[in-house]
Amino acid sequence: MNKRIVASIIAASILLIAIAFQSIGFFMNKSFSENTASMLPSNQKLEEKVIERGSATKRIAQINLEGTIMNNPGSNPNPFGGGGYQHEQFIERLETIKEDNTIKGVLLYVNSPGGGVYESAEIHEQLLEIKDAGKTIYVSMGGMAASGGYYISAPAHRIFASNETFTGSLGVIMQSINYQELANNFGVKFNTFKSGEFKDIMSPTKPMSEEERQIIQSLVDESYEEFVDVIAEGRNMPEDKVYDLADGRIYSGKQAVENGLVDEIGFKDDALSALKEEIGGDPQVIEYKNNSIGSFFGLPLAKSLLPNSEIRFIEQLISNRQGPTLMYMYSE
Repeated sequence: MNKRIVASIIAASILLIAIAFQSIGFFMNKSFSENTASMLPSNQKLEEKVIERGSATKRIAQINLEGTIMNNPGSNPNPFGGGGYQHEQFIERLETIKEDNTIKGVLLYVNSPGGGVYESAEIHEQLLEIKDAGKTIYVSMGGMAASGGYYISAPAHRIFASNETFTGSLGVIMQSINYQELANNFGVKFNTFKSGEFKDIMSPTKPMSEEERQIIQSLVDESYEEFVDVIAEGRNMPEDKVYDLADGRIYSGKQAVENGLVDEIGFKDDALSALKEEIGGDPQVIEYKNNSIGSFFGLPLAKSLLPNSEIRFIEQLISNRQGPTLMYMYSE
């Protein structure tokens, strides 16, 4: 039996296994969500955990945003993979904070390379509404708070970072992979039927035309202008200076303080101490308990069963194909 036949059999097996895992995960997640929703009253508040005792009428909510800011099936907990960032859960926490009159301050810990333009904008809007409700927001940056991680930090009244923090990467990126030649090497052919000239724009199976590039670049430029406006407004910074800083490069925490993107060098405890002093009195500090179902196994099952190979690489490329996505994302 020649290598091409063996490779085709392996590829088909991988595809069937992947479909089976995704189907089982989808239905188990759906069943879990529906059963959980039916057991809980719709007006039930998120469960809180007291971090520091103090006044229950003057409180600080501590929330963490860690990981890529995306809302997609890959970020949802399932029986075969880890939890990761949960966008809907995070938005729910922000809405709870906004409506809770006992919460006077928010400490947002950000450790993220950024993520989706839509998700970042949704978080940004929620934080603006929290500010409008008269609450004080401080941000503490972790090892990385870049691109979308900075976008969501910009509305804060005060931003802290360590000297070692990587931040900046201010801008927008959209990428696609063209695996046409690789597919050809394995005898994979694509048939496309489309209703318009640009329906398959950024398709991984064909090169892009100059007109297609101009269309995508216009979308990137539009989102970039929005990013600049967010920084200029949030940091009270002239747009000309923002444009100078927003060329995509990353900055250390020290550099970010020097150029005005960050207010002060410090860690999470420093930011919390400063926020408590700003709020005054003896504020209670709380956080919300994680209610994700987590992972049945520490690693994705497919990764533990399937060997590394060219076939696995192709399977990953195909399964990760989600169409063009605008990202506020730091990319190495």
